[in-house]
Amino acid sequence: MNKRTTDAPPGDAPQAEYWRPFMEALPVEGTAVSTIGDLLGTETVSASDTVAARLDELQFDLGEGPCWDALRLRRPVLEPDLRRRPQQQWTSFTPAAIEAGVGALFAFPMLVGPLRIGAVDMYAREPVALDEAHTQAATKLAEAAGRTLLKRALDTMGREEPAEDANPFSRRVVHQATGMVLAQLDVSADDARMVIQAHAYATDRSMMEVSRDVLDGRLDFSALDGGDGRSR
Repeated sequence: MNKRTTDAPPGDAPQAEYWRPFMEALPVEGTAVSTIGDLLGTETVSASDTVAARLDELQFDLGEGPCWDALRLRRPVLEPDLRRRPQQQWTSFTPAAIEAGVGALFAFPMLVGPLRIGAVDMYAREPVALDEAHTQAATKLAEAAGRTLLKRALDTMGREEPAEDANPFSRRVVHQATGMVLAQLDVSADDARMVIQAHAYATDRSMMEVSRDVLDGRLDFSALDGGDGRSR
């Protein structure tokens, strides 16, 4: 492993390619970098492929998975053989990840001092283990990515809001739809989000897809009929 790969932060790289140093340093096939929590919001900021992006989306929708655990525990979460010897109990996420063709999964927290910025998760289609050198390299890269994301967020404070489509993985639609459902049902923001989540689960769709239907007027939860809303 060369020094450029393991130590180079993504500060000069386009945000869409924050995943690249991890792919160069580790024996994985896909990587996603995500902010999680109130500080910078919860969304994927960079993903190497559609599977990596989907794994993030599943975790956001389900509220469980390696990214959540890595950030909560402030340490890497390693699943070298997700199919045959899973070490974590993710009731909903694990079968969905396996169905997506994932054999191994790794998540590293992005921390800046006491601040939890987000997490980086990586997958491989076949079982594979990370050695100590891989783990140390990924930890350093995740720390560098966290610092870069925080710095860029601070640098852009007060600037004009970026265009909605600047980030194809933006979760803003979920936040906007939550506000609409809140008004439709006269419930709290947390309850409105749970309504969207429950409808997504019941219809085997993502929260982002359901949220777009709410924003476009195709789904109105004020017309509840003992269940999950009415699509128009």
